[in-house]
Amino acid sequence: MKRTWAMGVVLLTTLLAISGCNTIHGAGEDISEGGQAIERAAE
Repeated sequence: MKRTWAMGVVLLTTLLAISGCNTIHGAGEDISEGGQAIERAAE
């Protein structure tokens, strides 16, 4: 029983970490695109 619970916690933690990385990566791309738009407008 304890082993099943521990495996569930590990799986949940892994899934949250993976989804968090994807979210941060997407935010970085959005910020980069915003910076490029500002550069184009300044030219």
